[in-house]
Amino acid sequence: QVQLVESGGGLVQTGGSLRLSCAASGRSFSSYAMGWFRQAPGKDREFVAAISWSGDNTYYADSVKGRATISRDNAKKMVYLQMYSLKSEDTAVYYCAGRYSPSSILSIKEATYTYWGHGTQVTVSS
Repeated sequence: QVQLVESGGGLVQTGGSLRLSCAASGRSFSSYAMGWFRQAPGKDREFVAAISWSGDNTYYADSVKGRATISRDNAKKMVYLQMYSLKSEDTAVYYCAGRYSPSSILSIKEATYTYWGHGTQVTVSS
């Protein structure tokens, strides 16, 4: 069992930056690939970024590519999403998710993720 708790959301101005954190508890965190998803008001939840268990493989949605960096610290059981040049369309609830994957294979499909946090709100305002 893995529990995930997101933090770091808040109100930020257009063009600003924000770092989201996801704290994991439970065993074998280092065997889990992790992902970030987001859900804007009135829209379906969408993939943002993913990272392999070792951190050597990452993948980003086109909407954030070049403006986001996903990273992890297995010793601290933490996953991070650093976002830059924020736009109003980045406003959403951001979720951290985990899936058992002791390989470098990544997934953008939320159905493949077993564990989810409760989300943290990011609001980008001009």
